[in-house]
Parts: sequence; C-alpha cells; structure tokens
Amino acid sequence: MKYGYARVSTVSQDLDSQLQALEKEGCNKIYSEKFTGTISDRPKFKELFSILEDGDTLVVTKLDRFARSTVDAIQKVKELFEKGVKIHILNMGLVEDTPTGRLILTIMSGFAEFERDMIVERTQEGKAIARQREDFVEGRPNKYSKKQIAHALELLETNSYTEVEKMTGISKSTLIRAKKKQLLD
Repeated sequence: MKYGYARVSTVSQDLDSQLQALEKEGCNKIYSEKFTGTISDRPKFKELFSILEDGDTLVVTKLDRFARSTVDAIQKVKELFEKGVKIHILNMGLVEDTPTGRLILTIMSGFAEFERDMIVERTQEGKAIARQREDFVEGRPNKYSKKQIAHALELLETNSYTEVEKMTGISKSTLIRAKKKQLLD
C-alpha cells in the first residue's frame, strides 16, 4: 500500500500543496499534521510509522517533512528498510536500501539539517540587528491603536464587554488586559 505523509510546522501554515502532490502520486491513504519537526514525537507520524509493513511505500514531498536532523532521518529510514518499507521522497526520488541510496540519503539529510540551521541563524541575526533600533518592540505589532483601545474602554463604562466587543471588534480578553493596564498606570 502507498501511504503519504504531509506536515507543516505551525497551525497557520497550509498543507494543501503537499496533500495535492501526495494525491497526484497515487497515495492510498494520507496522514497529515500541523506539528513542529523539531520534536520527534509527532502523533500522526507515530501512528503511520506503526502500521507500515513489508511492501508498503511511504511518500513524502521533501526530506525535511520526514525528519529534521541527519541522525533522525538515517535512523527512521533504517527502521523502515528493516520493515521492508520503500521510501519515496518526491523531490529526490525513491530511496533504496543500497549503499548508493543510503549515501544519497545521508548527504541530503545533512543538507536539510544545514538549511534549517542556517534559517535559525539568520533569524537570530535579524533579531539581534532589530534589537539595536530604539523603536524595536519584541513580538507581533498591536492590532489596535491606542486611540481605538481608549475608545473601547470609554464604551465599557456604559456597556458590557460583550456589547463593546460587538461594537468595536476588540475581543473581551484584549479589553480586560487593557483595563488592567489602565488601572496600573
């Protein structure tokens, strides 16, 4: 049987392109999850891994969907080969249990891990540069201006949280935080 596995790292990311590629490849059953690859204990992958057996094929779009580190990839592939499972990585091809297949897998796993490490390093460098600016604020920008929050807090004097939320679109939790902050100031 041909099984597909798709994964994205965050809830906000989209699985559609991976799912379409796996369907196009003819996978009989596709497992997918939104779970970081840095953690090896991914529930759907664990479930899929446990049912794979001799003669099955595991299909993934890219090596980094399957494993994040070289050691992790080599270990998982070795376990799958021992079960008699074939591995098809769409952007690499079929990974075979031969010396050449294992060499290519090791090299590609090394590149995938290197690429991830470089992304983390560039992100950290960008944050360090940004922190040097006087106007730097860590985290996501505020969704509402101070004027909008002030207006909503004024409305709270004569309306309930639910009513103000309906009038302004500002959530109750945001209003509660703003009110607490106002009391502390």
